[in-house]
Amino acid sequence: MTQTTTHATLAEDISAFFDVSLDLLIIRDIEGRVLKASRSWHAKLGHRPEDMEGQKLLRLVHPEDMPGTLHSVIEVENRKDDDAVMGFTNRYRHADGHYLTLEWRAQRLGDRIYGVARDVTERVAAERALVEAKAAAEAANRAKTDFLANISHEIRTPLNGVIGIVDALTRTPLNPDQAEMVGLIRDSGATLERLVSDFLDIAKIEAGQLHLEHRPFDLDQVLRPCIEIMRHRAEEKGLAFQVVGDTAGRYLGDGTRIGQVVGNLLSNAIKFTETGGVTLRIAAEEARLTFEVEDTGIGFDADHAAGLFARFHQADATISRRFGGTGLGLSICRSLVEMMDGEISAHSTPGAGSRFVVALTLPRAEPDEAPRDLPAALPDRADAPLRVLLVEDHPTNQRVAQLILATQGAQVVTVDDGLDAIDAFKAGTFDVVLMDMQMPRMDGLTATRAIRDLEAERGALRTPIIMLSANALTAHREQTLAAGADLHVSKPITAANLLAGIQAAVG
Repeated sequence: MTQTTTHATLAEDISAFFDVSLDLLIIRDIEGRVLKASRSWHAKLGHRPEDMEGQKLLRLVHPEDMPGTLHSVIEVENRKDDDAVMGFTNRYRHADGHYLTLEWRAQRLGDRIYGVARDVTERVAAERALVEAKAAAEAANRAKTDFLANISHEIRTPLNGVIGIVDALTRTPLNPDQAEMVGLIRDSGATLERLVSDFLDIAKIEAGQLHLEHRPFDLDQVLRPCIEIMRHRAEEKGLAFQVVGDTAGRYLGDGTRIGQVVGNLLSNAIKFTETGGVTLRIAAEEARLTFEVEDTGIGFDADHAAGLFARFHQADATISRRFGGTGLGLSICRSLVEMMDGEISAHSTPGAGSRFVVALTLPRAEPDEAPRDLPAALPDRADAPLRVLLVEDHPTNQRVAQLILATQGAQVVTVDDGLDAIDAFKAGTFDVVLMDMQMPRMDGLTATRAIRDLEAERGALRTPIIMLSANALTAHREQTLAAGADLHVSKPITAANLLAGIQAAVG
């Protein structure tokens, strides 16, 4: 076979290869003119190879993609002969006017550019749809979180009235029947508050907006309130309740969330136990804290153990009908413990009770004074009654604070919003300001900053400002302090937490 025949056969093979290729093959010169194109250009984009030859390939590129395409072309032309450019995508015009997205592999050999393209229109559209769907889901998640936060605030506002008035009512003379009815209202309000908090916590966890605090806390001060509440609940059901171990010690971490976890586990243990008792064991070894909650309740089997910490999960359908609840508590506990780099586990025997164990590693904090009980009254001011500026737009919440303060003989001036608060502050002298956070016309943060500016202009002493808010997030407390307030007291307001806040600010 002669060399001429061999070359002719090779040329036929190359031509045949171009004709049968499903990919879009192209050879162009250094000036960008097409020297040879495969038949697939006609099949895919409607352009006949013979019509493309001698024409500039770039005339088919979408105008919006031209800058990136020119950059890619220059990159190919400047590469070495054995160095290909891969993965570049742009849009090419079909003969009927619409565009397809092509992904390229191109390489220069001598004064020619060899390119292979593949139609990735559907893939790119799918990827774009996925990105858009992800963005839409994230936006919807943020909107849901904002919605739940607003709903939480709106629910907490009237709930503050219910709990606060009931708390004030318990401090008045009641006959046994009245005391029982007030107790039922109080317990129902506490349950509703817990549900609102659970839903808000789940929303914050899903949105990645739940942030833990890292500050010194006294373990006894954190656990004592929830332990006493749970002891009372257990005694009401006729259950034994005991705490084994020492709660003394100061640590660095989020004491509030630790109290929430322990309280949730104790609440579940009491709820699912009809006879016997509940035991909380606390063990502290250096920086390692272990909490063990054991009960003699209904228990659960191994099949349900795996999903026990899943959201909205309860051991079986009859549990929610019999005991109530949303199935969120254990899920929140797991999320909080994991955020603290801890471990939580559950062990149980059906009909014989359950045991939940939480293990945390927390650094020790410097010793501090022993925790103090919440004050039952304001500081002794025999010389004059406490002068209070109450800034609150909700009539029920106004009445709650007024009833609590009236028992202490305080003089209260009440205004409805931040603008009126500034006017009242200019006109009078107060020992403490109780400032609602969300109000019409001017919110509490803006009013607080204005009062601080007014004090600076006058050269006056700093008046304690306590922010009262249904917004209970860490970020809200930080905003409160940044605006110039001294304390943040979360609603629902009770006599105990309101008077404790005033005691801390004024005393």
